[in-house]
Amino acid sequence: MLLFQQGKIGARELEQVRRRQERLRVPQHRAIVELNYATEEDTWRALAQIQNVELVDLTASPPSPEALKAVPVKFVFHYHMVPYALEGEQLTIAFSELPRPMELGNLRLLLSKRIKVVLATPSSIHALLKKQFGLGAETIQKLREDKNLADGSEEVIFDVKAGDDDSAVDATIARFVDQILVEALRLQATDIHLEPYHASIRLRYRIDGIMHSVPVPEGIRELHGAIVSRLKIMGGLNIAEKRLPHDGRIAMKTGGEEYDLRVSIIPTKYGETVCLRILGRQSLFLDLGQLGMDPLHERLFAQITSLPQGLVLITGPTGSGKTTTLYAALAHANDSTRKIITIEDPVEYQLEGATQIQVREDIGLSFANGLRSMLRHDPDVVLIGEIRDSITAEIAIRAAQTGHLVFSTLHTNDSISAVTRLIEMKIEPFLVGSSLVCSIAQRLTQRICLHCREEDSDLPADLRAEMAAALSISVPEVRAFKGVGCVECSQRGYRGRVAIYEFFLMTDEIADLVEPGVRTGSLRRQARAQGWRSLRDNAWSKVQSGLIPITEQQRLTRQLNLRDWLAGSA
Repeated sequence: MLLFQQGKIGARELEQVRRRQERLRVPQHRAIVELNYATEEDTWRALAQIQNVELVDLTASPPSPEALKAVPVKFVFHYHMVPYALEGEQLTIAFSELPRPMELGNLRLLLSKRIKVVLATPSSIHALLKKQFGLGAETIQKLREDKNLADGSEEVIFDVKAGDDDSAVDATIARFVDQILVEALRLQATDIHLEPYHASIRLRYRIDGIMHSVPVPEGIRELHGAIVSRLKIMGGLNIAEKRLPHDGRIAMKTGGEEYDLRVSIIPTKYGETVCLRILGRQSLFLDLGQLGMDPLHERLFAQITSLPQGLVLITGPTGSGKTTTLYAALAHANDSTRKIITIEDPVEYQLEGATQIQVREDIGLSFANGLRSMLRHDPDVVLIGEIRDSITAEIAIRAAQTGHLVFSTLHTNDSISAVTRLIEMKIEPFLVGSSLVCSIAQRLTQRICLHCREEDSDLPADLRAEMAAALSISVPEVRAFKGVGCVECSQRGYRGRVAIYEFFLMTDEIADLVEPGVRTGSLRRQARAQGWRSLRDNAWSKVQSGLIPITEQQRLTRQLNLRDWLAGSA
């Protein structure tokens, strides 16, 4: 592996790349980028060197207008290519993957040109096509040719069983919807928002926790009704009902991966607005080393998953990656000598070797009822999707005391507050002290793009001093980084996310403090005396190592100081 020989990835990273190749059957170069071990530019430069072709930078050296005009739009999108340069009868075309000889032969015949193939990174090709044509441009153009839709106020009714001339329109609408979904998956979005306004449609993806607008072609406003109807059909909803909110589910498969899309549609003044939540149904293969824990926490977490009994809680707000951490723990605990049963709402990932139960409140299958039944199946490891009430909390505590290793989530601001939250749920303090093994708080932060990362010299003196104290280093040793924006990260400066963790271990000294009315302050002081570090302190380590910028550390861990705020407002 060329990147390994060049020292840009280590032996451990190379091994995880190989394991991902075997499990998901993806090419090695794509596995490297998906795991964020190297930039696309470095990876594709190595690929170009191996395949003995030129690598072009579409951002620094954009394609010529003559070349773009020489190829029909439908060919550009079909072959996912960028016509780069035209010199006489020779057309240079940039691909992200070398085309097969048959495809290259077809292009020569279709274009009547000699073709020179060069490589470009996938991000640069996606960015250029989106900027040049807009998302789904070819589909919208074909749709407008197939059916004249001059009246923007006229609603297009989608009929999946149509057999007349409108079937071509329906097929094109379906293709455009597919393009929206595939693009969201490519960008690793968690949510898709389609919002109608008086004369326009806004399409946005939530990527790394932040909303981002997606450019769409002109003329999409008049097709909004048909797009919503297509999504309703896919979700098994009533396309005729436009006055009430709808909730449904779409099961989709692309590239061998399966996904669940949770559909929510609500009526607005200008039409129905759609929100799609993307959940992966594929098996989640995530090593503990990919979670973002520091080496000490990683070793500790691995030991926790091997315990015979006890309660382990993951805390944090919605969307903080708790489910991913839980499944990584289960995957590490999963072997032929242990029986694993989960009860979740919903079951987001498939875990081979585990029995997974879906909560169905409508028929009486709640967390509490399901938990009672699953304990009769003699499990060694139990996963409860969320502890929502005192009944579930009590059963979980009892299970943790009777030879079961119980994992669950709880909504608290930090790891220590899990103790007081359980006491508030009417759990006896002595049971909390004897059953709780560990509480882990976590947040997901945006990761700095490796390609455009540079040192941040604007770190304020007070934060520099705080960072030095938290990391036990001198002030001159403090370093911070930021992303300036590039084509690989769509000019955002961020690419992907990484978790920050806060581990709270229930030691004998802390268990002695757990009593009715105990305050988190006293627990925190004792924990700190035994080496506990807060989320904020652990986030400083990520800043120093160049994984996250100071803005993310501040956004997720800064606490409002009321006294300072009052002084400032005065």
